[in-house]
Amino acid sequence: MKNVFSSRRLVVAVLLIIITLGVITVSSRSKDSQESPSIPSQIVSDVTGWMSDLVSAPIGTVHNGFNSLQNLLNTYQTNQKLTSRVDELAQAKVQLQIVKNENKALKAQLKLNDTLTDYDVVNAVVVSRSPVNWQTQLVINQGSSAGIKKGMSVMGSGGLVGRVTQVNTTNAKVELLSDNNQTSDRFAIRVTTTSGDTVDGIITGFNQSKNRIVMGDTTSNTTVKKGDLVTTSGLGGVTPSGLYVGKVSSVVTDDYGLSKKIYIEPATDFNNIPVVSVAIPK
Repeated sequence: MKNVFSSRRLVVAVLLIIITLGVITVSSRSKDSQESPSIPSQIVSDVTGWMSDLVSAPIGTVHNGFNSLQNLLNTYQTNQKLTSRVDELAQAKVQLQIVKNENKALKAQLKLNDTLTDYDVVNAVVVSRSPVNWQTQLVINQGSSAGIKKGMSVMGSGGLVGRVTQVNTTNAKVELLSDNNQTSDRFAIRVTTTSGDTVDGIITGFNQSKNRIVMGDTTSNTTVKKGDLVTTSGLGGVTPSGLYVGKVSSVVTDDYGLSKKIYIEPATDFNNIPVVSVAIPK
């Protein structure tokens, strides 16, 4: 039985070889003669093409998939770099704005310092301001080691903002003019009219709703008008004279004309005080 099956296999193999050789011969003759290919040649070509497409299709799909994945990875990396760059630019812009604001405030301080001829000044940065006491006090980064003492006057970028009430070695607490505490020390101030006359008084309060300093206890009946300048008078010897406070915004008198309140527009925005100057007597 084994010999029979072996013979059959041999016969089948010989026939396949003969057929293959025949197809090849016919195909080459058709090509040389430039005639239409024979049917067996067409069948072989079609089968070969079909097998080629069958194999190349998944290979092409996988290749395209790898290309798409690579492009996606490249796009992601590029996006990450751009995002990082945008973050860096945003941070640099914020830092530049902070530096510009500080530079502007310091320049204003230098202009102000030139007016304090009878006093030395110590520049300081506001390091703390409690939301609870926002309108009443702040803490600066200079203290007794810089020569600061209790009671000294403190100036903002535009004018007087308050006085030192507590001093430590490296910091100090400043009470603002916007503090309505009745026990606060009051500044002696002076209004100078356009004609050169003066009206002395003290700061008696601060109107939060109008954002105005209130001047009372005036010592003269001289007419005060809107726009007249207000400075410290220096009376009492604690506060230097000539420190700019603001300008008159309105004047109110009682029904009998005996009591007069002068509302003053402050020279400094009490909500925005980044740096200050403390006036120290020479």
